[in-house]
Formats: sequence, structure tokens, C-alpha cells
Amino acid sequence: MAPGLPQSMAAMDRPHFIGIGGAGMSGIAKILAQRGAKVAGSDARDSATAEALRALGATVHIGHDAAHLAPDATCVVVSSAIRADNPELARATELGIPVVHRSDALASLMDGLRPIAVAGTHGKTTTTSMLAVTLSTLGLDPSYAIGGDLDAPGTNALHGEGDIFVAEADESDRSFHKYTPEVAIVLNVELDHHANYASMDEIYESFEIFAGKVVPGGTLVISADQPGAVELTKRVRDLGQLKVVTYGESETADLRIHKITARGLTSEVTVLLDGKLLTFTVSVPGRHYANNAVAALAAGIALGIPSRNLAGALKSYTGVKRRLQLKGEAAGVQVIDSYAHHPTEMTADLEAMRSAAGEARILVLFQPHLFSRTQELGKEMGEALALADSSVVLDIYPAREDPIPGITSALIIDAARAAGAEVVAAHDKAEAVRTIAGMAKPGDLVLTMGAGDVTDLGPQILAELSK
Repeated sequence: MAPGLPQSMAAMDRPHFIGIGGAGMSGIAKILAQRGAKVAGSDARDSATAEALRALGATVHIGHDAAHLAPDATCVVVSSAIRADNPELARATELGIPVVHRSDALASLMDGLRPIAVAGTHGKTTTTSMLAVTLSTLGLDPSYAIGGDLDAPGTNALHGEGDIFVAEADESDRSFHKYTPEVAIVLNVELDHHANYASMDEIYESFEIFAGKVVPGGTLVISADQPGAVELTKRVRDLGQLKVVTYGESETADLRIHKITARGLTSEVTVLLDGKLLTFTVSVPGRHYANNAVAALAAGIALGIPSRNLAGALKSYTGVKRRLQLKGEAAGVQVIDSYAHHPTEMTADLEAMRSAAGEARILVLFQPHLFSRTQELGKEMGEALALADSSVVLDIYPAREDPIPGITSALIIDAARAAGAEVVAAHDKAEAVRTIAGMAKPGDLVLTMGAGDVTDLGPQILAELSK
């Protein structure tokens, strides 16, 4: 057994990850490598993440091939995105090598520690990151697994020597039921992940199970403002030894947001806690991110950390890659990358940029993510784009899905135009880059928006602007 691995994790001694370059998978692989496991895996393409894993001693193959799976692998780790016909997965079955879901691997990493699990339809990565940076700044050396790379120190996962483990809790495939946190955060509860949830009732049931996994005497930190979270609070109030702490702008909130003041690309937040006002700075713009910071503050308090220490350290958080990340400036135009792909996220990021932009125009290059999400929420996506001055909309990024007949970006474009938005379609990325760059004038802000590979277009837009 590799050094640093507890007896309960003997099967993770020599793991093989299928899709090791993914945000969630790579984080677990990094922590296991840091703990001394002999990590291997494969991914569809080479990347900076693959190089980071190799630097930690992992073996990373490019492409999926049965030959990549070493016969002495102790387990194969998969996510819900890995299909049953994957050749490495088929080979693992032939060899009798145990197959472990990503969530079970992550749960095993938390054994013996004090986990904080961050859940919600959106905001998980930002809030998890805020906690990781804040706790690190306070010298608590937490372990963390995040769905995006921190701006500083530039990684999505770390094995720390402290006793706190901060992790995103993914509701999309119900895998967050595997965790038993000391503190759970629920930021919001909305209908999403339509391939796995048919109704809000199923969503509520799933989040109720998650809340029920909190250890006896543990704490649920939950929004007092978002309607789905408010409904969930009503449903879990009577769960045994669970302590419920609400936060938000509602007068009923236990940790009440008294005031949010925009200061350019930062915000000053004042909260009312135990009858006293506490003010701190959040180094990212917008009400949405200010709320995430207050959720992080509440979780830290639940762990017994002094609120003033947490408030001071929260300023250390400077962002996550792809969460309103400035990619550069050319010809007087700033290009910013946004991961937003759900209408609520899109609205939050566009409102944040509007508050920071002043009189500047906001132009969006949007790439819809998933056919199923577009089918269910295309109208709302289009309405969100009406908050921008002009938008260019790409074809749908399929990710793990097969096309759905009749479901195209036209659903979003039509809804946006009906809401009064100025929108054009682009079926080719090079065309989209030329179009958005041609629209931009000095002083404008350009957002590349979506969860797919639209993020790769920021540098190309900057290059086009430089011409």
C-alpha cells in the first residue's frame, strides 16, 4: 500500500482514471498522487491538466485504448460521463478490476477529516474556492477538490495537512448522496440536469437525502432568499440533530446581508451577525458572488472559526478560472470568460458585469451547453441574453449527449429576439470570432460564455482585435 493512504483506501493504491483530465476526476487524481498513490489514466486529448498530473508523477495516456489499462491496477475510476462501451472500462471488466465511481473515490478521501460539502444548482465552484482560499490564508492547510482551477494557486485540488476537506458536491447524477459532511452548504435549488431529473419534486427529494447525510450535530448552511432553498429548508427543519443556518438578504436570515456595495470589479459586503455589523471585501463583482462569500463565511463559523478572521481572509480570494476571468485587453476592449450556462448563472454574471461596466457596452459570445438543457431552458437563456447589448450565439455544445431532433440554438436566438435582444447566429467558431471582434469598440466588454470549448476563443478574439 502506498504511503499516506489509510487502510480503508488500499484499493486506491494504483488507480486508473478514465477521463483523468476532467475537472472532477483530475482533482481526485491529484490528491491521490500527493498522498503517494501510483496514479494512471487516460483522456481524449492532451492538456495543461494532463501536464500538471504528470508533474505529480502520474502516467497520462492520450486517447482511450484497452492497452492503456495496466494489469496491476487496483481499481478503475469513472464518472457518470463514461459510457459502458469505453474500451478501458470493458477491459477492466474482463480483468475483474473493481470499478469505482468518482463520488465514491472522493468520499474515501474525506474519511477521518472534517468535510464541508458545497451543493447547489450553481455557485458551487466559486463558494468551494472561497472556502479553500480563506482557510488556507488562515493557516489551516485544508484539502480541497474544486470544479475549476483557482486563480491562485492555480490548481483545482490539493492534499493539505489540516483536518478540513472542502469539496464540491455534485447533484447532477445524485452522487452527492455519497458524502457525510460536518457542514453542508446549499446555495440554491433549481430544476436542471434534465436527463437525470424529471421534476422539481425529484430535485427536492435528492437534496433532502443530501441534507440527511450531514453527520449528527452537523450544520446545513442554506440560502434564505432563493425560493427552492427556502422550500428545502421547510422540508429538512425536522431532520434529527441537524442544525440549520440560513443566510441572505431576507429579514428572517440567521446571517443577514445588510448591504452590498459595488466598487468596480470588487464588492463591499456588510452582514448582521449576532446583532453586530461585520464588513468585508469580496474581490469579484456582483451580488451573486457576494452571496457565495456570505455562505462561505457561515460555513467557516459553523466549524468554529472566528467570524472576523474569516471576513479578513475572504479578501484573499481572487477568482476561479472561467468565472468572470479577465483573459486580456486589446484595442481598448476587455475580453472576459464566463462559465455561465444556466439562465440563472447567465443573468447573475451579466448583472455583475453591468454593475461593474458603467456606460461600457457588454457583448456576449454564447455557446449553449447540452441539447437537453437547451430543450428545457432555451427560452430562459434567450431572455438572459437580453441583458447584454449584443450577442453572438454558437451551435449547441453536445458534451456527453446525442442530438435531440429539432433542438438547436435557434430556440435561444428566437427567445432573445422576442425579448428585444440584438442577436446573430454563428455556426463556425472562426466566423463567431470575427463577428464579435467586428462588433467591439474601445471601452466595450466582450464575454465568452458557456461551459463548453467557447473558453478557447478568448485568445482568438484578442488576436483579431489586435489586427
